[in-house]
Amino acid sequence: MKKKLLAFLLLAGLLCTVLSGCGDSSTAETPEDATQANAITVGIAQDLDESLDPHKTVKAGTREIMFNVFEGLMKPTPEGDLTPAVAEKYEVSEDGTVYTFTLRQGVKFHNGETVTADDVVYSLERCKDPQDASIVPVEAFSSIASIEAPDEATVVITLTEPSNEFISYLTTAILPADYDQQDTAPVGTGPFKFTSRTAQDSIVLEKFDEYWGTPAYLDQVTFKIIENADSLLMSLQSGAIDLCSHLTSTQVAQLGDDFQILEGTMNLVQALYLNNDVAPFDNELVRQALCYAVDKQGIIDLAFDGYGAPIGSSMYPAFGKYFDESLTDYYTYDPAKAQELLTQAGYPDGFDMTITVPSNYQPHMDTATVLVEQLKAVGINATIQPVEWESWVNDTYVGRQFQSTVVGVDAANMTARALLERFTSTADDNFINYSNADYDALFQQAVTCYDDAEQTELYKAMEKNLTEHAANVYIQDLADLVAMRTGLEGLQFYPIYVLDLSTVRFAE
Repeated sequence: MKKKLLAFLLLAGLLCTVLSGCGDSSTAETPEDATQANAITVGIAQDLDESLDPHKTVKAGTREIMFNVFEGLMKPTPEGDLTPAVAEKYEVSEDGTVYTFTLRQGVKFHNGETVTADDVVYSLERCKDPQDASIVPVEAFSSIASIEAPDEATVVITLTEPSNEFISYLTTAILPADYDQQDTAPVGTGPFKFTSRTAQDSIVLEKFDEYWGTPAYLDQVTFKIIENADSLLMSLQSGAIDLCSHLTSTQVAQLGDDFQILEGTMNLVQALYLNNDVAPFDNELVRQALCYAVDKQGIIDLAFDGYGAPIGSSMYPAFGKYFDESLTDYYTYDPAKAQELLTQAGYPDGFDMTITVPSNYQPHMDTATVLVEQLKAVGINATIQPVEWESWVNDTYVGRQFQSTVVGVDAANMTARALLERFTSTADDNFINYSNADYDALFQQAVTCYDDAEQTELYKAMEKNLTEHAANVYIQDLADLVAMRTGLEGLQFYPIYVLDLSTVRFAE
């Protein structure tokens, strides 16, 4: 019944618009014998950043794929820990301000050069004080007083003050200092090396035979870009794709025995993000009204067959100690309360609004469809505006030209800071234009706090601030449904948004 209702809603409002690209037959040819070739094709719903330089990455989807190519001094594990990568080990001074890294011997870049301490210094300095405006600075590196290389195998980083989060940011990619083609032919130290890119079509990676760690099992992975949801499903059904993540329950229900369905979490904060600087969402009462008008569990049940975990702020459950379960039900579903607040705000008859949604992400489209119906109950007339992914990035995210949008926000690092810093008033990626002096003050306290328990409580206070002031209408951490061809095995889920293919293999 739920699926029929969702199908009806789609037909009633969005079907023609959403499926306007159905003629796109972006598919890949099926290998005659994938096992013998030891290669797979992975379907992805968006193209990567124009530049593949990891220090210029904006899109979460780029980080997700290029995780296979780049590594830092440290790298995350599926268990949520950090383990040495380019570094073999490190020591921290008693006062917590000096980190001394011993580099792993014989680590090779994909161009054959051996990693040296100079490469590490170059990479970290590049992200600390970018000389190129296109490089995204690592804000946590602002606390670095100096980076030195006393010899080819040692790097010493001195901080202006101790930070118990600093090590998490040393997953920043280490690149060769004397290489200037990272934009188009990226070179890292990961288990796969970049081979080729066909714009808006595909990315090809190959196994790096000189990888320092456990080698990848697959010889080649082709990422096929198929932005149209129907074309993506047809490519799976036809056998052109061997693996695809971030599918909906409706999509996986249409796959047969050729695929096994794996379930993890997407590690995204999916919400109805509101532009706090644009009417009527510059009014806190209006934003709070929307929070009461939305039934998040209803969305999860109707659009996702119950898959997914409801959330109440900009933090998802996989971040453990930072996740505040009590905020999940801070706003209970209460249409009458929503209408009362709208009346107080001067909108007794509701208003019209636009929800901008990247059309290549079916989960976000399905969520927006249900939101439209729920908001009608309190007099709000919401219209969905499907846009291409590049348009969403350039106009909505970077340009901040929107009223509201449904999307998922990820954490680039395994820290609470990675999810919460973006909502400080001066953050470049504060795309919702949230401005709250108390929030900014809490953040400054958190990043200068060395006591872990105290810092955790400060981050939770920031989460509560976002919830109390209804910065956004928080919905869920999406379930990650992955279709993997029968005969493949070894895929592991991480607590951050990455797709590690180094452990994927054909069963013997």
